[in-house]
Amino acid sequence: QVQLVESGGGSVQAGGSLRLSCAASGTTYSMYCMAWFRQAPGKEREGVASIRRRATTTYADFVKGRFTISQDIAMNTLYLQMNSLKPEDTAMYYCATGADCSSIRYWGQGTQVTVSS
Repeated sequence: QVQLVESGGGSVQAGGSLRLSCAASGTTYSMYCMAWFRQAPGKEREGVASIRRRATTTYADFVKGRFTISQDIAMNTLYLQMNSLKPEDTAMYYCATGADCSSIRYWGQGTQVTVSS
């Protein structure tokens, strides 16, 4: 079992920044993919960024150049630095993990990000 707890969400104005954190605990040694997803009201959940085997990062086109995913192995924590935020980034952001990014198994409870214009 893996537990994921997100934090760092909040309300900011367009152009601002936030850093999300995701603390992982439990049996994480075989969870080679850690990722951030988001879901806005009335929309489907979408992938934002992922990190595979602690090295390879992937970003959705709509966040490239603005968001950075990183990992603190010692603290078992995943981060998402979000800069130049836009109103369309408003969503619930979820941390997730799995043996592979195509087979996500565990989800956090989510943290709300609201960007005002």
